[in-house]
Amino acid sequence: MKFKSGFIAIIGRPNVGKSTFLNAVLGEKVAIVSDKPQTTRNRMRGFKNLPDAQIIFVDTPGIHTRGGLLNEFMVKEATGALTDVDGVLFMVDASDVPGKDEALIIENLEKVKAPVILVLNKIDAMERDRLLPRISSYSKRFSFKEIVPISALNGDGIDALQGAIVKMLPEGPRYFPDDILTDELERVIVAEMIREKIFRFTKEEIPYSVAVVVEEFKEDKKLVSIKAVINVERDSQKGIIIGKKGAMLKRIGTAARGDIEGLLGGKVYLELFVKVTKDWTRNKRALKEFGYGN
Repeated sequence: MKFKSGFIAIIGRPNVGKSTFLNAVLGEKVAIVSDKPQTTRNRMRGFKNLPDAQIIFVDTPGIHTRGGLLNEFMVKEATGALTDVDGVLFMVDASDVPGKDEALIIENLEKVKAPVILVLNKIDAMERDRLLPRISSYSKRFSFKEIVPISALNGDGIDALQGAIVKMLPEGPRYFPDDILTDELERVIVAEMIREKIFRFTKEEIPYSVAVVVEEFKEDKKLVSIKAVINVERDSQKGIIIGKKGAMLKRIGTAARGDIEGLLGGKVYLELFVKVTKDWTRNKRALKEFGYGN
């Protein structure tokens, strides 16, 4: 049997479970997850290594119709991933009625030459008799290669989806070593893990005004020392991140350090600092400095 490989973009509106699916199919946490929308800001790649195939998944930010410089960057990141791929997974929340965001995505899919699989995620959160009407609704809008219902949260349908992906892959080489799951730099993943904890622990408006930059990453035989700066837009946000007597910052750091130690396989000394960069989400230079611009 000849070896197959290829690049598969995962697209969808915010909060449909793209990163949860990526972590589930890889069997390890490489993408951050939150119940708040727009958690993912940049494309990231994860590798599923099989005996006869290698799937290079490209996880993308949620595509949506809202404006703003940061949101525009995220939409460009997502739609840019649709070029030069071997297949696309269009992931939707099966429990929701399709709206403007889905219409925008389908409009972009019309320009894509690669085959598209519709992935109806979160089937665990809906009555099964609603599934067939939802499939029918999407089928009328676009000619999908296949339609696969899944629950990324509990694993239902993951194997079936993986099989469907492998079927549409072309013959090709193993692009990446089979002992790695992603080509993201460790400091990038570390910054994302810190940002995930901010999503988890702080108020609704705070996470969307946060950019985390790892400024120092020093390794020796016994310890990895990391210094990271949490950038916010306003003084009031800085106060919330730090918390009373530093309690919130300590909580964020303790939780993030646990994940980082799991990633790096050793002890970590993590220092967190909070800095106000006024209105950075509307500043092109700041966006570029924090990794959200070209």
